[in-house]
Amino acid sequence: MNREPTPDDFRPIAPETPAARKRPGRAKTDGAATRDASGPFRAKTRVGEANVERILEAATEAFSTLGLHGARIDDIAAAAGMSKPNLLYYFRTKDLLYTAVLETTLERWLVPLGEMDDARDPIEAITDYVARKLEASRLYPAASRLFALEILQGAPHLGAMLSGPLKALVDAKTKTIERWIAEGRLAPIEPLHLIFSIWATTQHYADFAFQIRALTGRDLSDDAFYRRSHDALLAILLRGIVPR
Repeated sequence: MNREPTPDDFRPIAPETPAARKRPGRAKTDGAATRDASGPFRAKTRVGEANVERILEAATEAFSTLGLHGARIDDIAAAAGMSKPNLLYYFRTKDLLYTAVLETTLERWLVPLGEMDDARDPIEAITDYVARKLEASRLYPAASRLFALEILQGAPHLGAMLSGPLKALVDAKTKTIERWIAEGRLAPIEPLHLIFSIWATTQHYADFAFQIRALTGRDLSDDAFYRRSHDALLAILLRGIVPR
């Protein structure tokens, strides 16, 4: 039986460490990261998890500003507060680090989508999803802009994920919305385009932050503007889906 995809399907895959590659056939126990049976990335210690988080944060800023080819591993390592060899212990190439940043961003967005299930009240579930997507744009604007750049370039690092597990999850949630509509709990709308609209409106505040600041003098880092944006988006989106 085919299972419904979960957010775990989107977790970044860690590269093998040099030490692990020297021991073919043996379990990887060298402390930084490993592949488990299902494939997702796992840092094996709290220190390792903290280091990976620092690396991903520094890499996100570098890649979103300079791109994959302009960013330098040496500079990312310095921004993360570690040596280049230490960084390469966790991510052995710049391409793998770049892909991990993109996959982390996608995972962050898809966790709340994965929690939108039949058992929940649809208005409450969609309200929560919009709020969490907008919060992600507030907290991680550079990651959103980098993801948009990857898509504009034809998704060379994410194509398989977009057409594979992402599509499977979106198809599943489209069916959830269709059931809500059939039960009279939502207005008759196109489920897939509702999801597209949520993505477009919430990510706009990160991807076009410069334009928003030029027009309003504010962005989502301003608490009052953030609350107004949140309330406005919900008013617009919910008006189209509440049953009449």
